Parts: sequence; structure tokens; C-alpha cells
Amino acid sequence: VQLQASGGGLVQAGGSLRLSCEASRGTFSVYTTGWFRQAPGKEREFVAAITWPGGSTKYVDSVKGRFTISRDNAKNTMYLQMNSLKAEDTAVYYCARSVYSTITRRQDEYNYWGQGTQVTVSS
Repeated sequence: VQLQASGGGLVQAGGSLRLSCEASRGTFSVYTTGWFRQAPGKEREFVAAITWPGGSTKYVDSVKGRFTISRDNAKNTMYLQMNSLKAEDTAVYYCARSVYSTITRRQDEYNYWGQGTQVTVSS
């Protein structure tokens, strides 16, 4: 499976962006998918995950109420709607597919990764 993340860019604080992650040469199937991010000088961290078909979600506390993860299996595409963006959301955002169908935030439980898309929030 190949994952392609897109939709990043430069936005002012308070603005919105929607990231997309499209799967090719394979599908999301019933596996959990998620978004992670890595800010400059920091380790990569979990942002959000979603299961299928139940659609259960999990978010890191810092984005709850601002970010929404969703998925369209028919299009093999996952989304991350990011609203009320803050400077501290600046990072490279990665999408990934888990080896499990249950919700997980552990990076070692994701075996397929996209290349990342840069999100820069100016204050």
C-alpha cells in the first residue's frame, strides 16, 4: 500500500486546512488509519486515528475540538479537517495505516506511512 498525503500549506493562526491521504496499490480495508505530526526539533507524535467501519476516533488532547478525522473507504481517502489552527500546530503531517483494526495511537502499530505534508501556521 502506498499513501500520499496532501493539502498542507501556509495559513494564518485561526485559519483552516484540510489534509487528505489517498491510498494506492492497496486499500485502507478494515485497518485503522491515523495522522501523526513532527514539529521541528521534536519527535513525531500521534494526532488522530479512525477505525473502519465503526468510525471510532481518538485525538491527542491538544487538537480535540479543533481537528476532525474522517475517512471515505470507497475513495480510499482519509481526511484531517483542521480548524482554529495555532502556531504550535506547525509540523510535517504524516498519514499511516495500522496493522490492527482497533484504535491505536502507537506508531509501532502502523506499518504503512505517507511521505508527509508541511503545515505552517503563522502567528
